[in-house]
Amino acid sequence: MASAGLNRIHIGLESGSDKVLKMVKKGTDKATQIAAGQKVKRAGIELSEYFMPGLGGKALSRENALESADALKQIKPDFIRLRTLAMPAAAPLTEQFKEGSFDKMGEVDTVRELLLFLEELADIGSNVKSDHVLNLFPEVNGVLPDDKESMLQPLREFLQLAPAEQMIFCIGRRTNGIARFSDLAKPVQRGYALEMCSELGVTVENFDDVIDSLMQQFI
Repeated sequence: MASAGLNRIHIGLESGSDKVLKMVKKGTDKATQIAAGQKVKRAGIELSEYFMPGLGGKALSRENALESADALKQIKPDFIRLRTLAMPAAAPLTEQFKEGSFDKMGEVDTVRELLLFLEELADIGSNVKSDHVLNLFPEVNGVLPDDKESMLQPLREFLQLAPAEQMIFCIGRRTNGIARFSDLAKPVQRGYALEMCSELGVTVENFDDVIDSLMQQFI
């Protein structure tokens, strides 16, 4: 395929955890994903691998982060692209969530998982891209290992915020009034986010439920 002119392949890794892959019926396992990615790289074809924070739910969050990072360190793709979990109304995972058998994470826990994932990627030379509307932090964008700390910084600062501040940022981002984490300190953008919190009746206790509804317009 490379000699015929194929020069780029995009692969939905989604997760490097065998437990997560089995749960979502991906139809493959970690070892197969690693072998496939390495084969693409050996052929000289540019490779983008996609990781899905949140796919394991609360129960498998840590495993999703660590096993996915481990798989990608072995593959060494040209690009690692982030696609935060969102659940369409008709998806089987959504039904499991409604039944209580899938413990979907909220925004804060998903950020914790993403931070752990990025910390574990270590010194591979991949480009990390948060290039999708579903992602909370578009500024998580750079080349490893040189840009690692600049990508981690907004995640760490977000996790240090009080819950009410986390809520304001997340609602602002999900309603398109805040474009990046640094906007939280800007009066106009912050004011918009506060107005949306009031308009939508958002509280610290319910903001993940509100965001679940907002996310449906993006999927």
